[in-house]
Order: sequence, then structure tokens, then C-alpha cells
Amino acid sequence: MAKFITFEGVDGAGKSTHLNWFADTLRARGIDLLVTREPGGTPLGEKLREILLHEPMHAETEALLMFAARREHLAQVIKPALERGTWVISDRFTDASFAYQGGGRGVVVEKLEQLERWVQEDLQPDLTLLFDIPVEVARERLTKNVALTNVALDKFEQEKSDFFNKVRNAYLARAQKNPARFAIIHAEKSPGEVKASLEKIVTSV
Repeated sequence: MAKFITFEGVDGAGKSTHLNWFADTLRARGIDLLVTREPGGTPLGEKLREILLHEPMHAETEALLMFAARREHLAQVIKPALERGTWVISDRFTDASFAYQGGGRGVVVEKLEQLERWVQEDLQPDLTLLFDIPVEVARERLTKNVALTNVALDKFEQEKSDFFNKVRNAYLARAQKNPARFAIIHAEKSPGEVKASLEKIVTSV
């Protein structure tokens, strides 16, 4: 049976760095696999991504647009892939909405839960890898990355440490609520140590 795996964490945690290795390792086992991302994943979702990452808006508008992009993502990409037996790895999914819009922006959790039920019905990831990291370490990594790549930070990445502490705490609360689904990766460790943790997980999925 095809599995749905999501990668989560605050900006600068390093999840995207390890996602491709994780996917390639599964492909080497002969698994048919699709890698996607949120917000995005579809032509409409990518247009909404540009708006969400760069345009100021009310926190609830932001949450609604995130779930609108997610509904399209599910209908056009995720569910069809799973139904045909293709595994799906997504760089962020609904846990990010509870962390960023709920924890960071302060959107009422009950409203997010209503959207989650409406948009996803009973679909949840089979496994969520949460790259947990102290906020100051994540901020330092982001700063270094900007210096190396000269790529401007988006509106989320520009937020202050207090915002990201709220995001991190919301992620950890979500993981505590769903312990069977979450695997917490201590992302402040060296790349080799993080990879070793992932190797244990990738052999068991």
C-alpha cells in the first residue's frame, strides 16, 4: 500500500536538505515515489504560494488560502498518486498550518480543525518527520544561507524569534497529540547525525 510521508519544521531546520536523500533512498528500494510541496504542488497552488509567501494579509485569510491550495493539491496530486500506488512525500502539509497560522499567527485552533476535516476528510499522513531545532540555531542557518545564495527571505522567514518559538511549540504540541504518526528529528545535530537518525526511519517504513 502506498504511503504518505510529510516533512515538517521551522524555517532553517534543514528538512529540505534531507528530504531528497530520503526520497532517493526509497526509490533505490524500487518504490514509485512522488515528491511535492506546500503551499504549491499544482499550477494553482504555486500561484497561491507566491501570494502567501510575499503578500501581507489577515491571518485567517492566510489560513484559508493555505487550505484552498491544499484542497487542490489533494484533489489533483496527492490522492490520485496514492490511489495508483505511488508513495507521496510532501515538504509540509497540514501540521504547518497548525504551527504557522495557529501557533505563529494565533488563528483559533478549532477553526483550523474544521478546515482540516472539510479539506482532508479522514486522510492523514502515515508518517511525519518533524525536524525540531532551537530557534536561534535555525535563524543562524537562515542568515548564513542568505549570505551564500543571495536569495531574499520570504515573509515567514523574516519573522522574529518570538514568532518561531510559537511555531516550534505548536509543532511539538501537535506531535505530542499524535505520537504514533510523528518522528522527531533533532535537527540541531550535525548532518551526519541527522542522516543516521533518518537511516533508522527509512529502513522501517
